[in-house]
Amino acid sequence: MTMTWTIDGVREGLAAKKISARELTGDFYKRIETRNAELNAYLALSPQRAYAQADKMDALVAAGKPLPPLAGVPVAIKDVLSTRGITTTCGSKILEHYVPPYDATAVKRLEEAGAVILGKTNCDEFAMGSSNENSAYGPVKNPHAMDRVPGGSSGGSAAAVAAGLAVASLGTDTGGSIRQPGALCGIPAMMGSYGRVSRYGLIAFASSLDRIGPFANNVKDVAAILQTIAGRDANDSTSTTAPVPTYADEISKPVKGMRIGIPRDYFAEGLDSGVRDKIEKGIELLKKLGCEPVDIRMPHTDYAIATYYIIATAEASSNLARYDGVRYGLRVDDPTLLGMYRKTRGAGFGPEVKRRIVLGTYVLSAGYYDAYYLKGQKVRALIAQDFRDAFTKVDAIVTPTSPVPAFKLGERTSDPLQMYLADIYTVTGSLAGVPGISLPCGRSCGKLPVGLQLFGPAFGEPRILQLAHAFEQAGGASI
Repeated sequence: MTMTWTIDGVREGLAAKKISARELTGDFYKRIETRNAELNAYLALSPQRAYAQADKMDALVAAGKPLPPLAGVPVAIKDVLSTRGITTTCGSKILEHYVPPYDATAVKRLEEAGAVILGKTNCDEFAMGSSNENSAYGPVKNPHAMDRVPGGSSGGSAAAVAAGLAVASLGTDTGGSIRQPGALCGIPAMMGSYGRVSRYGLIAFASSLDRIGPFANNVKDVAAILQTIAGRDANDSTSTTAPVPTYADEISKPVKGMRIGIPRDYFAEGLDSGVRDKIEKGIELLKKLGCEPVDIRMPHTDYAIATYYIIATAEASSNLARYDGVRYGLRVDDPTLLGMYRKTRGAGFGPEVKRRIVLGTYVLSAGYYDAYYLKGQKVRALIAQDFRDAFTKVDAIVTPTSPVPAFKLGERTSDPLQMYLADIYTVTGSLAGVPGISLPCGRSCGKLPVGLQLFGPAFGEPRILQLAHAFEQAGGASI
């Protein structure tokens, strides 16, 4: 049985000299060597950088100096986050050999806090997908059932933690790409408020939606990673100046009397009966903890998927225009400039990315901008208002994370609409800019993990971490 390490466990082991950071790093690389061939969770490893960082932590221990908060903790990074000297492909052939000259701010902050960067994890191409089957380098498999998807687009980051191939990892969430893989792989996974974590160094999919966040084996570790990466960054003008609370001081506070909103709009047709049963039991557990359930309406929920796929594809078509074979990435030569563009983008992008570029270009085109993109932005404002109205009545909102447990590999690849509907409960919070966390909430039919999702008001991370921790400590994962 592979030992499940936590951040506290690593720090205590190092401080007591029961293990060295170098030994621990080596142990994780052995785990990766054993399991990654079947899981396909990692795309690139960085042992030279990892061992150099581990040796720094061991030197601090030997000198009797204080250890930083993430000393020696092995972490994995989704392959859409820039890492100096480590190949960063975004799961795409168009960036197959791209090596960034700098680190994303979130990666830099992890390493400054003592974390050991093991490598880069597989993902849907340019973070576009709900199953991790859109990667140019093959699908990731769910550690709980090898014939099932791990969720997407951060499937590699979720699978790495769930399989014990990292203590924690970073993913990105545009419409559910942290929370949904967390749910399907049975681990806590969190998206902070828009602006809470700097996007500098995140290779953009949809700039007004993209967020960086953590996966870990428990809520306390999720809070510790978020604490490290959160905060203002001069390199990202959209990062907030709002101070970062000390999450560790907040999570153990009692939740008795907390009002939890139950939006019946999220419990309608399409919700798997096994998932519904577990979520309802999760709500009962929260009631036992002293929370007060409140029925609420989120009237614009039905428009969320359409709104998301208008706004996200429009921003994607704009952001991906830069991949033209001129400055960096793949280049397929042709005697004409237009021919070079066409061949480069045709060979470099996969079918899902092409689909979204076409959709996004269409909704931004002359004659259609007002009918689609502008209207989409108006509906987005209404969805955000639904959340603001709800948070005048409740402290947090409870929903399923995914309408179904992990589905079979290949089951939805021929039907993009069914794939898009996997995000039906997550895109709302993305459009509204609010924080959300997915928590393990038992298993459907005793086999596949189910995720319970908590939303909080903008910059209300302490509140949902507090509720999440109480739920976890009360045995929510084994309902």
